[in-house]
Amino acid sequence: MTNLDDEEMEAEGGEEQIQMEDNEVAEEIEQDEVDEEGEEAPAQKEEKVYLPGDSMADDEELTFDKSAYHMYHVAQTGAPCLSFDVVQDGLGSCRTEFPMTCYMVCGTGDPSGAANSLIAMKMSNLTKTESNASDSEDSFIDDAEEGQPRLQTASIKHVGGVNRTRHCTIGDKKLVSTWSDTGKVHIWDVTPALNQLDQPGVQDHIKLEDKPLFSFAGHQEEGFAMDWSGTTPGRLATGSCNKTIHLWQLREGGEWSVDKRPLSAHESSVEDLQWSPNEPNVFASCSADQTVRIWDSRGVGDKACMITCKAHDADVNVISWNRNDPFIVSGGDDGIIKVWDLRKFQQGSPVAVFKHHTKPITSVEWHHTDNTVLAASCEDQVTIWDLAVERDDADAPSTDAPTDATSALPPQLLFIHMGQQNIKELHWHTQLPGVLATTSESGFNVFKTISV
Repeated sequence: MTNLDDEEMEAEGGEEQIQMEDNEVAEEIEQDEVDEEGEEAPAQKEEKVYLPGDSMADDEELTFDKSAYHMYHVAQTGAPCLSFDVVQDGLGSCRTEFPMTCYMVCGTGDPSGAANSLIAMKMSNLTKTESNASDSEDSFIDDAEEGQPRLQTASIKHVGGVNRTRHCTIGDKKLVSTWSDTGKVHIWDVTPALNQLDQPGVQDHIKLEDKPLFSFAGHQEEGFAMDWSGTTPGRLATGSCNKTIHLWQLREGGEWSVDKRPLSAHESSVEDLQWSPNEPNVFASCSADQTVRIWDSRGVGDKACMITCKAHDADVNVISWNRNDPFIVSGGDDGIIKVWDLRKFQQGSPVAVFKHHTKPITSVEWHHTDNTVLAASCEDQVTIWDLAVERDDADAPSTDAPTDATSALPPQLLFIHMGQQNIKELHWHTQLPGVLATTSESGFNVFKTISV
């Protein structure tokens, strides 16, 4: 494991631009372009915006545009993490001052079969990104004064690779659920691990010998779908590759109860789950059977499924339920992002369709306070969207006028973030407005763009 490194930003990328070098020599050279020895001055570089799918010449390279970010940091945890979640902390909500601190939990999925871990993480001293503008000194952060960003981790041995990780807070306990590729779901108390990371003088990387509070093998196959209820403490839903969903509840005395009667209406693997942010008995699921379904948890078997919508023409990988408005966003293997109005869900017609991505969507999430903003990821990029933006006819490019590289982009597309390899998951930080975290095979990115 290595510490956070904000100097790696230029290698990792971001909203990237191509620095293209003009190798053509002008037929006439002005006298001031010739030095005292009569040699030509170096040709100036032309900056162009790079968009996913654009071709690049051998002499072109991608560079990081710092002016597009308020903050950008990179971290590695050794083995890649397929999933992570942000941990709610006691440092206060709506924190906008730099440097920042955040806590996360993640699980490794080492394809080599090596030992895997559940990891509690503390990222501290997340400083503001320096501006490219020479006259913006007020925004600079003095590394010598503020110090370097720091990553601290506490790892716990986990049997099997971690397919998905989700966190919840119950009382003074920080609990984490993990989906193992062995077919088991585990519940962990990571409160001691997080507390140790806050102790003075603690090492950056520590190993703990904790065991799960509870494990469930009733799914019989591995899975990825998992979500904690935000309205009923200790309520969990898990879905697996064998088409079934099980409901969990923490009982008085700290005992876990899992309903052995699965909810079964999907015809293929359950890929993702989301509890309603307002209704304690309602949740949504998506599946490789190309549907999104709405459930009443009080029902039994397939009778619990209230509404079914054929959502995509391919596997539906991920969904996210808007916290404030009756909308769900879905992302599929077809690379399409769709927004659904639950008041018209049975009609099967999305209120918005975005076809920018060309590879399967791996994660989607609504912003927690801005009801029209969402983020999505696929293998090679993260996008941020604002549904409230519409193109003004007066601003639409003329068919006769020359267009730049961005003119064909959807007007709702606010930002494209690149530089990671095989991006798996993203989450907004609900206590750090505008901060987005992503995980991929090449590690973690934690950043805040100028657009949100």
